[in-house]
Amino acid sequence: MEWLADTRTSYDTVAEDYATFVRDALGKQPYLLAALRLFAEQVDDGPVADIGCGPGQVTAHLNGLGVAAYGFDLSPGMIEVARRDYPELPFEVGSMTDPLPAASLAGIVAWQSVIHLPDELLPAVLANFQQALRPGGLLQLLFHVGDETRLKTEGYGGHPMNVQVHRRPRERMTTWLRDAGFTVEAELVLNPETPVPQALLTARSR
Repeated sequence: MEWLADTRTSYDTVAEDYATFVRDALGKQPYLLAALRLFAEQVDDGPVADIGCGPGQVTAHLNGLGVAAYGFDLSPGMIEVARRDYPELPFEVGSMTDPLPAASLAGIVAWQSVIHLPDELLPAVLANFQQALRPGGLLQLLFHVGDETRLKTEGYGGHPMNVQVHRRPRERMTTWLRDAGFTVEAELVLNPETPVPQALLTARSR
């Protein structure tokens, strides 16, 4: 799949500068911090996958909250940075389009990683998440709100990129989640008055 190769290459290229960009960003976002804390309080004992973990800052924060989280990312460059910055934590290279072991996870966090998946693949990926979760397992998604696709040609540090960024209505995402076997428990829209709001959805596997 060409889009997959382009996404991997693009994030390999920007890995170092992206890590610098996001390193302190989480501490400045109180609503996201609160959402992670609530997720950590609700998720059962067992592994949690941070899918599309990038340089690992969310994975590390979850572990600091007592969650046994590991990071998972398409980009080897991102995983290399994550392993360097958080050597005590497990990180793996892989694609969310590949099957995950059934009923192997207590929770999944996927922040700004499904934004690069084409519409025709996203329902199957959400179904993959659902079958990987134990009954009652939690999924937390963060994504751009809108109804358009844009090509990102330049990224962090001015490096060239070639990735499609999909903005989706909350209603479409919640429908896909329900169709995949989830019950949506919470919705939060961040920065709704900005040009590109974000939505945070928490759903439980049925």
